[in-house]
Formats: sequence, structure tokens, C-alpha cells
Amino acid sequence: MIWLANAVLVLHALIVLFIVGGLIAIWAGTALKHGWVRNRAFRVLHLAAMAVVALLAALDIPCPLTVLEDQLRTGGTVEQGFIQRWVSGWLYYDFPAWMFAVAYVVFLLIVALTWRWIPPRR
Repeated sequence: MIWLANAVLVLHALIVLFIVGGLIAIWAGTALKHGWVRNRAFRVLHLAAMAVVALLAALDIPCPLTVLEDQLRTGGTVEQGFIQRWVSGWLYYDFPAWMFAVAYVVFLLIVALTWRWIPPRR
């Protein structure tokens, strides 16, 4: 099951990259006058993804992907593999939960303001 836990971890990292990288891409694409940054489907998915993250954090609900990964890794002592060691080190930090909730809500606000400043096509 370790391979499945690693797959969940990689999926989690890709979602983080989509959310953070998506915002950067919207700003950069706007500056470079790329029309794809106003793609409604992309923008709705981006806003929805960040809204889910912020809502879970604000309600103090653990991330389902983190819970699933933890469940897949239980049942014995297994040394971390390459993927788990590097992606986990990049994804997880040891801060109080309230700091993450505040950061996620602030990031959601930035994404929402970006929606207003750089609206998608109708």
C-alpha cells in the first residue's frame, strides 16, 4: 500500500501546485496578455479548489488527502521512500493549525480578488 500512499502524496502536491502555480500563472499570463488566463472553466476550478482548502482549514477539518495517505501508511513501520521524503518535506510544515487556516483564508481572498481584477470570460 506504500505505492498508493505515495500516489496520494504526489496527487496532493499536484493540487498544491495547481492552486499556487495557477494564481501565479494568472498574474503572469495577464501581464503577458495571454487570453487563456480568462478561461472560465480553469478559473472556476482554481477558485473552487482554494475555497475547499480554506473551508476545511477554517472548520478545523483535516484534509481528506492527508487522512487517506496516513491511513494507507499505517499498519507497520515502513521507512520513507524517495517520493515520500521529498514531497512530504516540501508539503508539510510544523506550525499551529490556526496559522494554516489564516494563510488559506488570506490566499482565498487573494484568489477571489484576482477573479474580480482579472475576470474570466463569460
